[in-house]
Amino acid sequence: MGLPMRLSRYFLPTLKEAPSDAQIVSHQLMLRAGLIRQEAAGIYAWLPLGLRVLKRVEQIVREEMDRAGAVELLMPTIQLADLWRESGRYEAYGDEMLRITDRHKRDLLYGPTAEEVVTDIFRAYVKSYKDLPLNLYNIQWKFRDERRPRFGVMRGREFLMKDAYSFDLDEASARKAYNRMFVAYLNTFARMGLKAVPMRADTGPIGGDLSHEFIILADTGESQVFCHRDLVEMGAPGPDVDWYGDLQPLVDQRTALYAATEEMHDEAAFAAVPADKQLSARGIEVGHIFYFGEKYSDPMKARVTGPDGVDVNVHMGSYGVGVSRLLGAIIEASHDEGGIIWPEAVAPFDLALINLRPGDEACDAACEQAYGALTAAGRAVLYDDTAERPGGKFARADLIGLPWQLIIGPKGLAEGNVEIKNRATGERSTAPLADVIAGLSAKAAA
Repeated sequence: MGLPMRLSRYFLPTLKEAPSDAQIVSHQLMLRAGLIRQEAAGIYAWLPLGLRVLKRVEQIVREEMDRAGAVELLMPTIQLADLWRESGRYEAYGDEMLRITDRHKRDLLYGPTAEEVVTDIFRAYVKSYKDLPLNLYNIQWKFRDERRPRFGVMRGREFLMKDAYSFDLDEASARKAYNRMFVAYLNTFARMGLKAVPMRADTGPIGGDLSHEFIILADTGESQVFCHRDLVEMGAPGPDVDWYGDLQPLVDQRTALYAATEEMHDEAAFAAVPADKQLSARGIEVGHIFYFGEKYSDPMKARVTGPDGVDVNVHMGSYGVGVSRLLGAIIEASHDEGGIIWPEAVAPFDLALINLRPGDEACDAACEQAYGALTAAGRAVLYDDTAERPGGKFARADLIGLPWQLIIGPKGLAEGNVEIKNRATGERSTAPLADVIAGLSAKAAA
C-alpha cells in the first residue's frame, strides 16, 4: 500500500473538539480525526482518511471470505417488496424498513439485509445437490431506519455490511458451512488486531443452538459479557486449515469454554468457571453467524434434487460482519487520551512524516529523501509538509493514529539523526535517517 500523500494537498479536516452530541469515544474521535461527517442522523459522509480505513477493513473481510470458499456477488440495494412478501417478512419487519414506492406505484424497499434476494438468485440457477455446498456473500451499503441512531457508526442508519449466505443439502452439511464461517471470523478479526470472543447468541423464534456473536472487549463496550479468560488469549486458527475437512474440533475448543452475553448469561454456569479464569467485561458485537435451516427456502421454494431424485428444501445460514461498524469498534478498543491508535493492518497510512521546519533546506531535502525512499519501498506515507507549528503537527499525528511517526527537524539533523515514534507504545528513538528508512522499508517487505 504505497500511495504517497502530501498533507498540504490532502483533504483532512480535523476538529479540536468533538460535537456535543457525540457520546462515545469512537464517535468523538472519528469526527475529530476527519474520518466521517454527519449528513443526517445516523447517516455519514466518509471523508478520505476514513474511507482508506474502511477499504482496508473491507479487503481483509473479503480475503478471509474468499479463503473460506465463499463467492462474492453484488446485489441491489433497492429490493422488490414482493420478495419479502413471499418470505413473510415484509409486514413483520417493522418500521426500521425504509419502504419506497416508484413512479409505477410498485412497492420497493431499501435493503436492510438480503436473504430474500440471494434466495431468489439461488433458486433461479441451482437445481441439483451436485452444485452444493454454496456460499454467496456481498459487501454493500444497507439501511435500517433506527429509532434512535446514536454512537456514530456503531448504530447508524446507513452502514456497510458483509453478509454471507450458505446453501446446503441438509442440516449436517449446513453445520459444516457454519463451522467454516466460525473459523473464518476468528481469522478475520485477528488480522485486524482484535481479540474477538465467540459467544452463544439467542436464535429467537427459529430455535436451535446454532448462533454466535463475535464480541471484542472494550471498556466502553455497549453490553456486559461474561467468559472464560482463556478465550481472550486463544490465538486464531490461521489460514492453513482444511476448509472442507472436519473443523468441529476447532469450534469445540472455543465453545467448550463459558462465554455469554448479558442476555444469555447463566450465573450458575459462570460460577463453575475457576475464579481466576472468570472474566466480566464490556463488549462490542462485530459479527453474527446464524443457521436458520428452511426459514427462507421453504416459503420461497428454493429446492434442489437430492441424490435419491427427490426435491428438498435447501438448508441455509447467514453470516454478518459490520464493516463500517468495525471502525468504531477498533477505535473503542484501541485509543488513548491523544487519539486513535490504529493497528497496522487497517491504518490509513503506515506512517506520518513530520517536517518540523518546512522551508529549511536540510529539513526539506531529508524529508524528500525519506518520502521517496519509503514510498518506493511500498510504505504509505502521509507527509506533513504544512507550515503549522510543531505542537499542532504532533497533536494531529497522535489524533489520527498512524502506527509510526518519522520526525525530522534541524536540531536532529545537525546531530546526524532523525526521530522515530511508535504510536502504540509512545516509544521514541533517534537514529540516522538511512537506518530509519532501512528499518521501515524492511517492515513493508515483511
